Amino acid sequence: MTRFEGRRALITAAGSGLGRGMAFRLAQEGAAVTIWDRDPEALAEAAAEARDAGLNVTTQALDMTHEKAIAGAVERMAQGGAIDVLVNNIGGSLHTPFRFLDQSEEDWDRVMDVNVTACVRTTRAVLPHMVAAGYGRIINMGSKAGRFGSLFAGANYAASKGAMQAFTLQIAQEFGPHGITCNTLCPGAILTPRVQRLLSERQSEEERQKVLQSIPVRRHGTVEDIAAAVAYFASEEAGFVNGASLDINGGQAMVI
Repeated sequence: MTRFEGRRALITAAGSGLGRGMAFRLAQEGAAVTIWDRDPEALAEAAAEARDAGLNVTTQALDMTHEKAIAGAVERMAQGGAIDVLVNNIGGSLHTPFRFLDQSEEDWDRVMDVNVTACVRTTRAVLPHMVAAGYGRIINMGSKAGRFGSLFAGANYAASKGAMQAFTLQIAQEFGPHGITCNTLCPGAILTPRVQRLLSERQSEEERQKVLQSIPVRRHGTVEDIAAAVAYFASEEAGFVNGASLDINGGQAMVI
């Protein structure tokens, strides 16, 4: 499939894990993809893998907690043409404590900065270019935690992901008339190496098996599951989908 031929996409925090899977999926379907990450080693691995696969993927090392760095990187990308797709993938619980009363002010601020502020700044930088083009697809990463709470990630993470859903709704409403859609993906536990480490730290084997049995499809999610959803939201087929939050959790939300 080449449904993204001629399209350019920006995916944040995409050197590995979910982000890399999203980037490669869009590139496999013809998109020219730029990925940002703060980890030069992960970016080098991603770039090498993309070259071997013949994919049009550009990498840039970037500290996405710095507003000026984000704005400058967007402007440089825009000099090469339209930015058609933005995936605000950056986020995480940053291994801050699970219990709310164990979370410090710094724990709260760090998670909000990564999960919300960095996404807001990137969206603010990209939107004028999408408005000028009369076209855009913005995909924000929410979470099952932002809709139903979390068994292992904590209040700061859940609150930040809930905030991203609210942000999505407002951007969808305000910029829909400009040909821009904005939607949220709300994954359950997707077994990336980072999530596997977090689960092993915070849940016993018995607890993990109990969670697995609570998922109607009896499996955890994969990177490919999320990449497929990103490709849909980024596509022409999703042009009438705006302000949506898509649960990707194997039906687990139904049985909480």
